[in-house]
Amino acid sequence: MKRALITGITGQDGAYLAQFLLEHQYQVYGTHRATSAVPGWRLQALGVAQDIAFVSLDLLDFENIVQVIRQVEPDEIYHLAAQSFVAKSFEQPLYITDVDAMGVTRILEAIRTINPTIRFFQASTAEMFGEVQISPQSENTPFLPRNPYGTAKLYGHWITSNFRDTLNIHASSGILYNHESPLRGEEFVTRKITKSLTQIKYGLQTTLELGNLEAQRDWGYAKDYVEAMWKMLQSETADNYILATGKTRSVKEFVEMVAQVLEIQISWQGQAENTVGIDAKTGQTIVTVNPNFYRPTETTVLVGDASKAQSKLNWQPKTSFEELVTLMTLADIEKVMQFRVNA
Repeated sequence: MKRALITGITGQDGAYLAQFLLEHQYQVYGTHRATSAVPGWRLQALGVAQDIAFVSLDLLDFENIVQVIRQVEPDEIYHLAAQSFVAKSFEQPLYITDVDAMGVTRILEAIRTINPTIRFFQASTAEMFGEVQISPQSENTPFLPRNPYGTAKLYGHWITSNFRDTLNIHASSGILYNHESPLRGEEFVTRKITKSLTQIKYGLQTTLELGNLEAQRDWGYAKDYVEAMWKMLQSETADNYILATGKTRSVKEFVEMVAQVLEIQISWQGQAENTVGIDAKTGQTIVTVNPNFYRPTETTVLVGDASKAQSKLNWQPKTSFEELVTLMTLADIEKVMQFRVNA
C-alpha cells in the first residue's frame, strides 16, 4: 500500500482527499495542530475518520516536521494546511507569512533531507494573480497578489517550483480557484449564503448580511479538485497546473441560485451598498449589504484556464455550478431538519 501524508486533513479538501485516497487503497496519515480536535466533523461526516492515522504537526517547527516525515515514511505528501481566509490575512500578516510561505519551505527541505523521492503537492491559489490584466488566467499569467494571503501563497508556490527545478524534487503546485462543498466552513461566503437562506426559509433567521454582491468568482466543487491533486503526483513529470471551471458567477448569482433551490423569489432593490433583497412572497427584507464585509482590496475577476490539466492530466471539473449550489443547499436543509427533530 502507498502511504500518503495529508497536512490540513480536517479541512474541506483534506477530508475529500482522504476519502479519495482510501478508495484507492492508500494508507492515509493526517496531520493536525496539537491544540486542534481530531478527527474533526468533516472526516466523520464522510465516514472515514476511523481509517486515518493522525499525527501532530507544527508548520513553524522544522524539527517536528522532520520527525513526522521520518515516522510516517510517506510516498506522497499533500500540503493543504494553511490559513486560507483572506480577510484574516490583513489582520495577521506575520503569522500568514510564517505558515503559508515558510511552512512550505520547511516541508520541502525536510523532504530533501530525508528522502528526495517523496512526491509533494502544494495547494496554491488563484489569489496569487490578484490584479490581473489577462482573462482567463493560465499557468503563464503574471502574478500580482492583492492581499497578504495571496502574497504568502505565492512564495510557497515559487519555492515549490525552485525545489523541483533545481533539486529534482517531484513537487507540483495546483493553482486552485474557489472550490466549495457542503463541507465548506461557515466563515466562507458560499456556506454563509446556503446556511443563512436555509435558516431564513425555515424561520430560524431573519436576514443575511453580505459584502460586495458583484464580486465574481470561479466556483468549482472541491471533490472534483482533489482528484486533480492525486493525478499530479501520479504523473511522471511534476509541474504547475491551474484547477478551475473557466466560468465566473457573482455573489448575487450565488444567492439567486440558492434561493431558487429553496423556492424563494428574491426581488432586488437599490444599488451598491444600498442593495437589499426582498422575499417577493412575504415582503420581508432577507438580504442586506454591509460595507464592513468588503475586502480592503478586491481582486479583479479571476477565471482560470484549466486546459493544461485537461490535456496533460486528463482532468476537468465534472460538477456544474447549479449542481454544486444544489448539493450545498440540500445539505444545509438536511441539517435544519435534523435540528428541528432534535429540538
